[in-house]
Amino acid sequence: MFSLALNREGTRIHQVNTREFHDEDLVRAVLAFAREHSAGMGDDPRPFDVVTGFSHPGYDFDAVAAIQPATHGYYRGEYDELHDVVVGVFPAYACEFSGNETQDEAFHRFKRMLRTPELNRQPVPFLRMRYDNTRTRGGSEGDLRGFTTTDVLLRELKLLEGAPGSFVEYENRHGDVRRIEWDGSWVIDGEPQDHAPSPAEVRGTLN
Repeated sequence: MFSLALNREGTRIHQVNTREFHDEDLVRAVLAFAREHSAGMGDDPRPFDVVTGFSHPGYDFDAVAAIQPATHGYYRGEYDELHDVVVGVFPAYACEFSGNETQDEAFHRFKRMLRTPELNRQPVPFLRMRYDNTRTRGGSEGDLRGFTTTDVLLRELKLLEGAPGSFVEYENRHGDVRRIEWDGSWVIDGEPQDHAPSPAEVRGTLN
């Protein structure tokens, strides 16, 4: 279902898309919040224009995010005039964005990871990781950290134990990088530890 609302000037449109589950009150609240804050309407908006402070009863969303036509592609090739004036908006979680995403990163996150039309979705924190496991032979390629999910991070951390020379390195939305290694014992950011970080602790670093 597509829900649209004109901005205050009547020159552009905010649009919320929903799939499978639709909550009219939530969608109206998102559109009103986006309009009030002119989400995505600036002269040079970021790939994700994130406005925090949003809330709605029954949901944990704490932000509304806006995306430009180059990212959403809603009407490209079908209604190009409409496509060019539509700013996509969706309820979101602040932990999902760094504020420094490139256009390519925003496109990847929006199209493949965030599942924005699902109003009952859980957060997908901004998370980049690289890793190597000498026992499973699994690992990432090169020195760059790639986007992944919390479940993958937790799984690879669990597989570290008993694999000497293995590591997991991950980055949160603030740019903080944490490196966890197994070399017969746990080493976190260069400091020996008695045990691995708990899943709750790891999740806490992604807020």
